[in-house]
Amino acid sequence: MSNEVRKEYQRFNLIERIQHVILFTTFLLLAFTGWALKYPEVEHYSKWWIGIWGGPETAGIIHRIAGITMLLDFTWHVLYLGYSLATGKMKVRKDTTIIPLPKDVFDLIKNMLYFFGLSKEKPQFGRYSYIHKFDYWAVFWGMGIIGLSGLFLAFPVHASYLFPVWTVNWIWEVISVMHSDEALLAIVFILFWHFYNEHLKWDKFPMSMTWITGRISIEQMKHEHPLEYKLEFEDKKGENK
Repeated sequence: MSNEVRKEYQRFNLIERIQHVILFTTFLLLAFTGWALKYPEVEHYSKWWIGIWGGPETAGIIHRIAGITMLLDFTWHVLYLGYSLATGKMKVRKDTTIIPLPKDVFDLIKNMLYFFGLSKEKPQFGRYSYIHKFDYWAVFWGMGIIGLSGLFLAFPVHASYLFPVWTVNWIWEVISVMHSDEALLAIVFILFWHFYNEHLKWDKFPMSMTWITGRISIEQMKHEHPLEYKLEFEDKKGENK
């Protein structure tokens, strides 16, 4: 038993961890520089903050470089995902897929009943719970809105060819609001959803080390991902008998 407790399971490989590091590093840069650039009219408070980033011009350059790096990282992830599926390195199975399934809705309801004391049974999660899936797919719609609007704002001359003349009086204001408000929503979401689940929960504080090592203990896997544990260890053990 003691040997089994020390054993770890490789949950994320090196490429996936590098993609995650680039994602959160660029996210933090975008949030910090974007916050200062969003409120230039708040002179007293914005001045010292934007000064940390070398002034508005330098902050804008950092913001654009971080944004393009994030979009390239996202593109790399999507291509890597397609390559992994095409080569069979990743398989779509109900207990390991990141694709939302009807079971996730039932897991959410079951979890709420458990939290409110209306049920004594917690849902059994696979490799990804509904929390992980929401966290993961939120990046996709965020990239669609923030990424695209960010490209339009970074390259207005080229982007202007895409819009008809009659939109010129309002389209840039709409794009600017979409970009900044969706960014604000992303910051709030990360702070309250991702940080709580991966950093502030009592059993993970100050953070889960999985983003660095890619590994979790077998005991943690049994507790948090029992269906994946059963698939990876118990079912395969049965097949080898």
